[in-house]
Amino acid sequence: RISNPASNPELLQELGKRFTEYHYDFKKLVRDICTSRTYQLASEPNDSNEGDTRNFAHAGLRRIRAELFLDSITEVTETRNKFQGLPLGARAVQIADGNATTYFLTTFGRATRETVCSCEVKLDPTLSQSLHLMNGDTTTSKIQQGNLVGKLLAEKKSPHQVIEELYIRCLSRQPDGKELAELDKALVTEPNQQKALEDVFWALLNSREFMFNH
Repeated sequence: RISNPASNPELLQELGKRFTEYHYDFKKLVRDICTSRTYQLASEPNDSNEGDTRNFAHAGLRRIRAELFLDSITEVTETRNKFQGLPLGARAVQIADGNATTYFLTTFGRATRETVCSCEVKLDPTLSQSLHLMNGDTTTSKIQQGNLVGKLLAEKKSPHQVIEELYIRCLSRQPDGKELAELDKALVTEPNQQKALEDVFWALLNSREFMFNH
């Protein structure tokens, strides 16, 4: 649309052509995008492209959108959301009504969907977001509701194993040696292991590595 022009018209035309050739199969189109060199570029720059901001020299860091952020927290903590007009367990990305929202989604810049312009989405960090992550109840309440740490401990997993499980769930990687050593050392002096591990869980969900596409 004229009100929301493509940032790369040639790319849009090529993707549209492929989509038609694939008989409107979204999976094939998404596979092409996800396996492309541009999509798979690392966000960590090197000496030659450290100052580059154009031409896809490296991937750019960006916070995930409000709906995806909430859905990610919900998935990792094994909890369910209830949104107006949707059944229990519906995902935030399924909310079609721009007026149906939550404090979390509004705070993190969910679009009101009054227009088709992507400029409605706000990804810039704000003080309200930082305060909600530090003091709000979204992350803490979901950790408690899902009781994932309690379940893992009930399976007789050691604190060390629980930490590894939390890292894989939140960051899709194992903790490195330094991280694991520091956490193991901190946990030794904690009388309430579940509470301490839930604090680790909270820290991972509030980390930049969890919140940003990179």
